[in-house]
Amino acid sequence: MTSMENRRVLLNARPIGVPGAEYFTVVSQPVDALKAGEFLVHNQFLSVDPAMRGWVNDTPNYLPPVAVGDVMRAFAVGKIVASNHRDYAVGEVVCGLFGWQRLTISNGDNVMRRVTDEDLSPSLALGILGLNGITAYFGLLDACDPQAGETVVVSTAAGAVGSCVGQIAKLHGCQTLGIAGGRDKVQQCITEFGYDQAIDYKNTGDLQAELGDKCPSGVNIYFDNTCGPISDAVFEHLALGARITVCGTAAIQEWSPLPVGPRVHRQLMVNRARMTGFLVLDYKQRYLEAVKHLADWLRKGQLVAREHVLADMDQAPGALQMLYRGENTGKLLIKVD
Repeated sequence: MTSMENRRVLLNARPIGVPGAEYFTVVSQPVDALKAGEFLVHNQFLSVDPAMRGWVNDTPNYLPPVAVGDVMRAFAVGKIVASNHRDYAVGEVVCGLFGWQRLTISNGDNVMRRVTDEDLSPSLALGILGLNGITAYFGLLDACDPQAGETVVVSTAAGAVGSCVGQIAKLHGCQTLGIAGGRDKVQQCITEFGYDQAIDYKNTGDLQAELGDKCPSGVNIYFDNTCGPISDAVFEHLALGARITVCGTAAIQEWSPLPVGPRVHRQLMVNRARMTGFLVLDYKQRYLEAVKHLADWLRKGQLVAREHVLADMDQAPGALQMLYRGENTGKLLIKVD
């Protein structure tokens, strides 16, 4: 491979639900010449995120679906290796929506931020110092306004977002309960991410009863990454004035037609609870605010980040299935070279 040869992961067919490896193809091709106002990023790490399932399915979403034959949409972090852009210099590290590819030509529109924390790994810009951490920061602090002593419940609590939510809640004096799948992830919630308690939803006979035992005064804040049966159980234990952030829908495998579950209107009414949908893209103007606080907490040892890095781009096609099976043990990343 020459230095200017690009490896790209293309979407080769329209999936339904979580796409398997058969929906992607890894190809190599020369990179195009730079035009005026463009720069070339050599990506170092590619992100694997739950939202990518929605980006490839042809269903209503906040972004149009990735076109069949195009590079898989994804966040990545890398170094600028050539530039015809006056605002972006060779040697700068940038993070953005660069796709699953080795080299990305950009005009700056898809850059999320410059990565200037030289004492920290650039891979963190895709996890705890990227959209995962920013989602946790604003989804908890802005949307739910946690108060000391309140009980915060988080689903997919060992995941890249959930693990950060739990830690930020602890920093604000809350009692935390994580819900995760499998004994190892439950143990990880407690020993690594500092949750006060955790429930293994895969190995409990009665999730609702266990929630009642562990949250005797009710749930003040629920950070929902799953929807589905886990959320149904949590809604039965809302405290007066509870706040719910709907951040993810991992438990919903098919979006058309949407599954019909219990109606939550009465729980919200009786408990005067507030439920809001959350999309981190609405906070673009405040990303650096969150990154500054997250990086400070990380340097002080008040936040812990765990990464699960796949060795190379050949493993990208099966990465989303791996993520949805819960086989990763940290923020799932792909190392490019």
